Amino acid sequence: MKFHPRRTIRALLPPLAAGLALAALPAQTAQAASTLTNGGFESDGTGSAAPAGWSEYGDTGASYTESGGHSGGYRLSHYSSSAYKVETYQYLSGLTNGNYTLTAWVRSSGGQKAAYLALRNCGSAEQRTDLPISSSGWIRIVTSVKVTNNQCTISVNSDANAGNWINVDDLTFTSGTTGTSIHGADISSLAKSEAKGGMYRTGSGTAGDALSILKSSGMNYARLKVWVNPADGFNDKAHVLATAKRVKAQGMKLLVDFHYSDTWADPGAQTKPAAWAGHTYSQLKTDVYNHTYDVLNALKAQGTTADMVQVGNEINGGMLWSEGSTDHWSQLAGLINSGYDAVKAVNPSTVVALHLAKGGDKAGTEWWFDNAVASGVKFDAIGLSYYGYWHGPLSDFQTTLDDAASRYGKPVFVAETAYPFRLDSDDSLTNQIDTTGELVSGYPATVAGQTKWMNDVASIVEAVPNGRGLGVFYWEATWTAVNGNGWDPADAGSGNGWENQALFGYDDKALSSMTWFSHR
Repeated sequence: MKFHPRRTIRALLPPLAAGLALAALPAQTAQAASTLTNGGFESDGTGSAAPAGWSEYGDTGASYTESGGHSGGYRLSHYSSSAYKVETYQYLSGLTNGNYTLTAWVRSSGGQKAAYLALRNCGSAEQRTDLPISSSGWIRIVTSVKVTNNQCTISVNSDANAGNWINVDDLTFTSGTTGTSIHGADISSLAKSEAKGGMYRTGSGTAGDALSILKSSGMNYARLKVWVNPADGFNDKAHVLATAKRVKAQGMKLLVDFHYSDTWADPGAQTKPAAWAGHTYSQLKTDVYNHTYDVLNALKAQGTTADMVQVGNEINGGMLWSEGSTDHWSQLAGLINSGYDAVKAVNPSTVVALHLAKGGDKAGTEWWFDNAVASGVKFDAIGLSYYGYWHGPLSDFQTTLDDAASRYGKPVFVAETAYPFRLDSDDSLTNQIDTTGELVSGYPATVAGQTKWMNDVASIVEAVPNGRGLGVFYWEATWTAVNGNGWDPADAGSGNGWENQALFGYDDKALSSMTWFSHR
């Protein structure tokens, strides 16, 4: 992510009404089976009020099958022209105890009080996954649970306003488990914010350490950018070392994001550090190695070894232009591999990730990594920036992420995402996202909208096949509006156009959207 002036948790949704609780329903022994029946809703055709194998409760007229399936001819839909609450469920018995995963393809209009899949009465805590909002493309979501009592109820739930709808299809219930290991945030702005008087408070208003507050909500991984010789002296080696001590003291892991520049590096700018400006390609390879090794070895020496490293930031067009642009793939490969080798020389188990800002661009991601692989580039993981207001719909994001994981056989993660909790500014600089028309449809600029966005992005990462979805980093959780901590390291008077996408409010209090860190 580059910041510049204006451009030309899992929080469980409120349960349904008590009458919809499964405990109040009669035991469905007649239909109980050890395998899921009619998960594709193909048995009945159009209009079946209660699909074969399934039961309904609540406003049953709002639950029915109709044509237009994800793979087959039919799907389950919930819809009514008036407000409704309905549950479509299937009770399974005779299960071998162990871990199970429900997979489903879904679409949703959004707007409901609640719309989710649940696994309940399985002997362990109920597990839910909310349906992401997608009115066109189908999205695959997963929900996993530990069965300890040889039974489980699979449940599709809607607590909806008039006109809201969901489609559900191709459900499977198989052994296995899911989850994400990275519930992270970029906190590169934190040290300068604090130096300029920034304050952070708990949700109840008690002043505290931002990292401790984030950790208490479930954050387990911090991302820190490092510039070579920035004009303001922040986000340099010394500040990364100091913040890394705090990160590790909280028990969090550390991702170091090398920009190989004195300022923001992103798809539109990959400017060489001033100290390297006149260097040949051969010298630049040495520069990359020495700088990478120097920062990481210093981290290791103080007992805060990096767990993951990005060799470059949003390197869609390469890095260290012009020598390392994608116009010169062999040279770009040499520079990346120089960084990779330095990382492994310090600590062989540190994960090396390559990071593109192409979260919804399957073809562009393939083009880049196909060239990288053909050029012998070495990497361990793939990180993608995905901002829904810039990078396309959630369904395209899932397609891109899944394809990258399978095509290259590497784990994938979201290196950056964020969402606004309001639109107005807390300083004099217009926010990057400040109008309703810029938002992702169905996700309002509210704390609830921010929370839902993050949970839905995390659910899509969780659903990457073969356990290759590592998790998500929120971009700049602590970048609140603090005088002197603007976007330009060379201009102390520059403002912050991102404070409406922090995870702390304009009153400095932790937002409840931090609950996304506790996503499964």
